[in-house]
Amino acid sequence: MVITEFDFYLPAELIAQEPLVRREDSRMLAVDRKSALFSDRNFSDLPQILHKGDVLVLNNTKVFPARLLGRSETGAFVEIFLVKENETGVWETLAKPARRLKVGKRIKFNDKMTAEVVDKTSEGKVIVRFYSEGDFDEILDEIGITPLPPYIKRETSAIDLDRERYQTVFARNRGAIAAPTAGLHFTPDVLESIKAIGVTVAEITLHIGYGTFEPVRVDDLTDHRVADEKFAINEETAEILQGANADRRRIVAVGTTTTRALETAIKKFGKFTAGSHSADLTITPGHKFRAIDALLTNFHLPQSSLLVLTSTFGGHELIMKAYRHAVEAKYRFYSYGDCMFVF
Repeated sequence: MVITEFDFYLPAELIAQEPLVRREDSRMLAVDRKSALFSDRNFSDLPQILHKGDVLVLNNTKVFPARLLGRSETGAFVEIFLVKENETGVWETLAKPARRLKVGKRIKFNDKMTAEVVDKTSEGKVIVRFYSEGDFDEILDEIGITPLPPYIKRETSAIDLDRERYQTVFARNRGAIAAPTAGLHFTPDVLESIKAIGVTVAEITLHIGYGTFEPVRVDDLTDHRVADEKFAINEETAEILQGANADRRRIVAVGTTTTRALETAIKKFGKFTAGSHSADLTITPGHKFRAIDALLTNFHLPQSSLLVLTSTFGGHELIMKAYRHAVEAKYRFYSYGDCMFVF
């Protein structure tokens, strides 16, 4: 298939700019793959749709404030977005203005932290070495800004009002540059309601990186590759998932990142294996799902790898039809938007 088959019209006013006051008030489009039907629900209905014995898998990664604002030696404004730590203190970044940041250029963020440009990659990324007086993460928490997606517009001074809200309530392990947005709808009360009906809640960790959101730059999807991302499954979760597989109970993935991690694990090892692994699987049409049985996910960008994954799981024709319905029904799209449950 070609990427243009995953396009759809989306009015700009449907791109959610603000989160709802109550996380659980999101709408949810329930998509039944067997009947090829869908229905308009609310996220708070999720406990009614799940089954006793299901395993609900969450990604407990925690977003860190990866966007930094500083000044060069000449006083010019510089924006640095941390993408990946290559070695201690040396980061692969996206920078503005990248062209003017020559190797050797120094950047000052505050009295405690400066940086030096040490290299530039052929893909346009800027390699930066940081120098900090004190703990790097603590200083980053003081001066860093929540790395919201570019389609969410904020005044610079107001961006960090999102620091708490652009985080799941079960975020534990720091390391992501973006939230696993399907998890943003959950509250402690919703999770307790889910457990009360006999659903087991399990957690994995996948630190979401830039590769998840990198545009698809090929026409033929067989040529597309999503960058590797590290994930970890602990012993308890591996045992829970293996038990569900053996008993043929449903495994419900919360988010495309969780899906990618679980499908990678099964493809590599034939079972859910505890440990740290690399999610190097790119899910495109033709992939046979062996790890998950249902998927909770937000609405994604046109022609994105996340939409490709979702439609591969749900069926291209059905998911694209569901997306058109979501537009007509004025669902809220993207990170702070509504969700769909595909089962």
